[in-house]
Amino acid sequence: MQANRSVYIETYGCQMNMADTEIVLSIINKAGFIRTETLSNADVVLVNTCAVRDNAEQRIIGRLGDFNHYKKANPNVIVGVLGCMAKRVCKELMELGDFVDLVVGPDEYRKLPALIDAAVSGEKGIAVKLSRVEKYDDIDPFRTDGFSAWVSIMRGCDKFCTYCVVPFTRGRERSRSLASIVLEMEDLSRRGFKEVTLLGQNVNSYSDGEFDFADLLVKVASVDKKMRIRFMTSHPQDMSDKLIDAIASRNNICNYIHLPVQSGSNRILELMNRTYTRDQYFNLVRRIKKNIPDISLSTDIISGFPTETEDDHKITLDLLQEVEFDGAYTFKYSPRENTKAWRMGDDIPEEVKNRRLSEIIELQRNISLRRNTTIIGNTVEVLVEGLSKKSANEFCGRTDTNKMVIFPKNGDNIGDYLGIRIERVNSATLFGTKTGYALPQLAMFTTKED
Repeated sequence: MQANRSVYIETYGCQMNMADTEIVLSIINKAGFIRTETLSNADVVLVNTCAVRDNAEQRIIGRLGDFNHYKKANPNVIVGVLGCMAKRVCKELMELGDFVDLVVGPDEYRKLPALIDAAVSGEKGIAVKLSRVEKYDDIDPFRTDGFSAWVSIMRGCDKFCTYCVVPFTRGRERSRSLASIVLEMEDLSRRGFKEVTLLGQNVNSYSDGEFDFADLLVKVASVDKKMRIRFMTSHPQDMSDKLIDAIASRNNICNYIHLPVQSGSNRILELMNRTYTRDQYFNLVRRIKKNIPDISLSTDIISGFPTETEDDHKITLDLLQEVEFDGAYTFKYSPRENTKAWRMGDDIPEEVKNRRLSEIIELQRNISLRRNTTIIGNTVEVLVEGLSKKSANEFCGRTDTNKMVIFPKNGDNIGDYLGIRIERVNSATLFGTKTGYALPQLAMFTTKED
């Protein structure tokens, strides 16, 4: 291996991919590679990919075209494709052209240094085998110091929703040990991190012997009472009353749950294999809101699933109105090869998908605005994340309910907790000014038992 070879990496897709990139960087850093933020300085170019929707894959294929041009001008550069897309279409990727040297799936990152070495000698490499056990429990992710961190607690998924490729690209569920996660949290606390997001395809199904996700959540929240704890993503079937109570029991566990519903129609939910009904979802939401009155809920909605009728679509709109989510991530149905939904066909015309999606977005925008308007005049706790995109004179930060807040800079720093009085809102953002008191006075620095 040539020491000090520089590696450039781009990451696409979900937070799990971002956390995986930190694992990759840790592995290659220990092997003597050095990260570069500039493509033109790279000896090795890696792209960590997403395969959940077709448009994500098309973006990546387009970016690989750029890397092809780069390699033509720099023939000794090694180009590798990592992640979910590497697993799903590994053969096709290797057939794109001679410029792709490596295709490495999510469970094979330990092999990267050896595969890069082999590629330097002209040997192409494919490593996409999935594992039934956790592969990276002993690896410290490569993180620069900051205020916010991702912590993967489990990998894979056993739900097999009919539209989803995750069980095929990331494998079956396997959880890290609770002890290793607590150790990582303690390290993040020592390094001054202010917020941690626990990650998994379905965190609610986390299991380490006798410990479930509720136990883990309480344990990590107890590591540092000044550190915010978030998590994603939750499957409604596995959101237990014990977990709801755990969230309610600690002020530093954020009052925010991302709870994908996907559709409001029982018929479509059954076709999706979502394993709950509309009424069961409503009952879950009621229990959450009863036990955590200040909770903020967001969701995922898929528009245009195979055979979706206008009635199915209207039922979904009705669900949005009844639940009143604070936000929603909305998508047109995207067929994925080898899933059960793929065999159902793609019978909803594109213009119908677009129209239904627009109606969902417009309704949710109005609901979000209405929800945000109720916050005007209140003081909220905000963790400063950085400069506003629109002004160097303003900061942006996030509430524990995951709402973005914009406010004037006033001698504060990124990573500070501030009290911000909300003065105006739109459907996506709150705007306000700092109050006159400092935030250890706020409630998050105690537990509800204190």
